[in-house]
Amino acid sequence: MAEREFDEFYAGNYGRFVVQLYAVTGSLAEAEDAVQEAFARASVHWGRIGRYDSPEAWVRRVALNVAYTGLRRARRVVEVLARTGPPASTPLPAESLELVEALKALPMPFRQVLVLHYLADLPVERIAGDLGIAVGTAKSRLARARQALARQLVDGEEEVGSAQR
Repeated sequence: MAEREFDEFYAGNYGRFVVQLYAVTGSLAEAEDAVQEAFARASVHWGRIGRYDSPEAWVRRVALNVAYTGLRRARRVVEVLARTGPPASTPLPAESLELVEALKALPMPFRQVLVLHYLADLPVERIAGDLGIAVGTAKSRLARARQALARQLVDGEEEVGSAQR
């Protein structure tokens, strides 16, 4: 029942909110992003928000806050770029590109522990804390992630080798 009520609320208000936020932001993409984020947050708490006198006001306020935060962030980026110039292009070696492709094939929890351990150079205890998991879980996940990554890299080499023949 609550899902259907939310779906009806969303269908009846989404377009109107996008128009309102578009008028505020001047960017249709930013308006859509802000409204989608506001509705996503509302859906999680719909049991409470749906009982408000004006759930529309709550969603509108959240969308405006999201848009305002995005505009502030964009303004800071523009200020930094005006002061420092655009960042220099960083060419990635072929090995890095292959590694990223292999990582993409792994489940997100595996990617997280591998990147935090090897690229961010964090100890397992810190990884566990950052991810909100037990240290034993982080160790186990890291071991399984190493095995899965090794399989991905070997499979990738085999594909390249057979394509070159």
